[in-house]
Amino acid sequence: MPELTYTRHEGQDAADALDVFLPAYEEIYAEPPYLEGPRDVADFIEHYAAQAKRPGMRLVLAHDGPDVVGFTYGYYLAPDTRWWANIQDVQLPPEETREDGRRTFVIIELAVRRAWRRRRVAATLHNVLLEDVHAERVTLTVRPEPEAAPARQAYEAWGYHRVGTSHPWEDAPLYDCMVRHLQQAPPAAP
Repeated sequence: MPELTYTRHEGQDAADALDVFLPAYEEIYAEPPYLEGPRDVADFIEHYAAQAKRPGMRLVLAHDGPDVVGFTYGYYLAPDTRWWANIQDVQLPPEETREDGRRTFVIIELAVRRAWRRRRVAATLHNVLLEDVHAERVTLTVRPEPEAAPARQAYEAWGYHRVGTSHPWEDAPLYDCMVRHLQQAPPAAP
């Protein structure tokens, strides 16, 4: 079996790569617990177009020859983000929800096609995505259903911990919001 290759795309290059990884997205998210159909895919395309314009946007693709077998992308949370306001079951202190446009990098998607799972593809995608990310922490969400347990276990093994339940939009399912600290904040001035 040939070795997988990983490519990183940023800014407009990431926006232009949607058609390259969309077939993998459609395949992965047709599975439980997602069960996405054509309307969901159309919504994803619309959201991705907006997300691709965010500061620090980067996309990483895993390739097996010409086929994209996995992908991940994310960006820095903006100061006016609603990310933390979507947490439903805990009240986070203001110092935990403050954003400055560089404090927190958010991973929006991290997905691998079934035949390539359990081969460290997700871990490599994750590592390549976070190379040169200069943030205090990384956040992501994962579905709570049993089908998503392998993903949650991987995130925990990579140093993430759950901070609460996120409900990102009105018709959205619930997600577990997780955080991983990358570096300590600079010490406060005396």
